[in-house]
Amino acid sequence: MSPDKSASASDLEPRKGSPSPRLSEDEFKRRFLNQFQDPAYGQLQVELSKVASAAWDAYAHSRKSPKTRKAGPGFADPSYDLAVDWLAAQEAVGNAQQRHDDPNGPIRLLLINGSSRSEHTCPGEVSKSYRLLQTAKAVLERQPGAKIEMLDLSRLASEYGRQIHPCKACFSTSAALCHWPCSCYPNYSLGQIHDWMNDIYPMWVEAHGIMIITPVHWYQASSPLKLMMDRLVCADGGNPDPTSTHGKHAKGAKELEMKGWAYPRHLAGRLFSVIVHGDTEGAENVRRSLADWLKSMELVPAGPLAEIDRYIGYWEPYATSHVAYEKDQAIQEEVRNAARTLHEAVAAKRQGHQISAGADLPQSRQK
Repeated sequence: MSPDKSASASDLEPRKGSPSPRLSEDEFKRRFLNQFQDPAYGQLQVELSKVASAAWDAYAHSRKSPKTRKAGPGFADPSYDLAVDWLAAQEAVGNAQQRHDDPNGPIRLLLINGSSRSEHTCPGEVSKSYRLLQTAKAVLERQPGAKIEMLDLSRLASEYGRQIHPCKACFSTSAALCHWPCSCYPNYSLGQIHDWMNDIYPMWVEAHGIMIITPVHWYQASSPLKLMMDRLVCADGGNPDPTSTHGKHAKGAKELEMKGWAYPRHLAGRLFSVIVHGDTEGAENVRRSLADWLKSMELVPAGPLAEIDRYIGYWEPYATSHVAYEKDQAIQEEVRNAARTLHEAVAAKRQGHQISAGADLPQSRQK
C-alpha cells in the first residue's frame, strides 16, 4: 500500500467514545466468586475471599502481563518489557517454521474438525465432521512420508480450561498494532486466560497442507471455527515485533503503518482442502467463504477435488443423520479423494513440480 503522506497527526489520533466496561469492586468480586458454586468450596470461604481481593488488585491496576522480561537483541526496542507468554509463543512459532522449512522433514498435514459437537458434552454423540476427518486421516496415514496432526475444535465445548478468546480487531486500528503471534492474550487482570491460540499458531505454521472439515451453522462456519479464523488475522500482515509499537500504543502503530507497511504473509504458500457438509442449506456458500478466506491469506488450493460441499441426509430427521452418513458411500470416497489430492499437491510442491501461476507477481493492492 502506498502510504498517504498527507495524513496529519489529528488524522492518526485514535477515536474514542464507547462507555467504560470497568466494574466496581463489589461487582467484580461477585462475578469472580460466582465460579465457586460447587459445595466442595464451602469450607474455603475465608481463603476465597483473600483470593478475590488479590484478583481485584490485579484488575484494579490492569496487570495484563504480570511476568515480563526485556525483549533483548533482534527487537526494535531491546529494552522493552515483553510478556514471557508472548515470547514463548514467538519461540514456538519460530520452531514450527523451521520444521516447515526442513527439506528433509516429513510432509506435515493439519486436519481440523470445525464442529463443536461430541459425545463428551450435551449432544451425547460424535459429529459427522469428526467421522469425515477420521476417514481422511486413514487415507493420509498410508501416504509415504506423511505426518498428521489433528486439531479438534470440539474441545472448546468439552475440555476444562480450553478457550479461544475473541479477536479484538487490532488490525482495524492499524496493521502494525496486530502482533504476530497475537499479544492480546492472556490478559490476567481480566481473567482472559487458557487461550488455545498459542498452541494453534504453530500447528498452522509447521503444516505444508491444511484440511478443514466443518458443518454449516445457520449459513455460516461454526462458532469454534470462526473464533480460530478471526484470531488468525495476525498471521496475514501482522507485526512480528511488539516493541516497535511499544505494546498496544495505537497512535504509534498508526504512524508506523503510514510509513509503509510490508503486510508479511506468515502462512503464504501452504496448500489447503475445505470440506463443508450441511443438512438443508448453506454448504456451498460456506465452502466458498472458507476457500476465499484461505486464498486471501495466500494459501493455495490443492485442487478441485480437495474442495467439497455436500448435504448429508438432505431434509431428513436429525435423529438418523449418522445413518444417512453411513449409507452415503459417495461422500466418504470424495473425502478420501480430497485427502489424496492434498497430499499429492503438497508432495509435488515440495519437489518443485507444482506451479501456481502468478504466485510471484507483485500485488498492486494490500489489505
